[in-house]
Amino acid sequence: MDLSSVSIVDPLVWGKLAEIVLLNIVLSGDNAVVIALACRALAPQQRVKGIALGAGVAVMLRVLFTVAIASLLNAPFLRLLGAVLLVWIAVKLIVEEEGQDENAVAASNKLWKAVQTVAVADIVMSLDNVLAIAAVARDSLPLLVAGLVLSVPLIVLGASLITGLLARFPVLVWAGAALLGWVAGEMFESDPWLIARFGEDLLRKLEYPAAILGALLVLGLGYLIKSRRPDPAH
Repeated sequence: MDLSSVSIVDPLVWGKLAEIVLLNIVLSGDNAVVIALACRALAPQQRVKGIALGAGVAVMLRVLFTVAIASLLNAPFLRLLGAVLLVWIAVKLIVEEEGQDENAVAASNKLWKAVQTVAVADIVMSLDNVLAIAAVARDSLPLLVAGLVLSVPLIVLGASLITGLLARFPVLVWAGAALLGWVAGEMFESDPWLIARFGEDLLRKLEYPAAILGALLVLGLGYLIKSRRPDPAH
């Protein structure tokens, strides 16, 4: 099917559009977690803006990566760097003090700080998502953009639901951070440089151990750093 020219009356185009929306929802589950984690400490009136902006940034970056940067996915060391960066983001989300300095930092600064966290995390996590979406859209930029934009409300809904759960059950912050560590572990073992050096068969066997180690690393570092910080209550 040639998707270079899109006709809105073509049922196959609508089928592809639905496929991109569904695929992006599945691939954006971790994005919703990051958005919720980054926005959980915002004031209620700022939280809605943060979630909406975070989702918009996530989709915009997905478009840019899919269109322009997919060729970098096979660059050596890129996934290794991304895994390290993702671990740092996950640990940072754990150790940030909720509720501290509520009045010391302007709301707009806190809002943009949350959006920046979402942007950096999405840049990293998009590395594994862009090829799947690009494979569906082929060479049709309008179809790609339309499918991703239609996904924004669903990502916002997912992030809003997760944010509500995080407020009621703070332990889920640790679970969300562990999920990011899991993704980092998977990203680390799939780096082309490691595959060329140790072989794809060996690294495939290490996929789950690497993911588990990534999650444990995040939880361990988060606990260590948080336990050494003074209690803000005192």
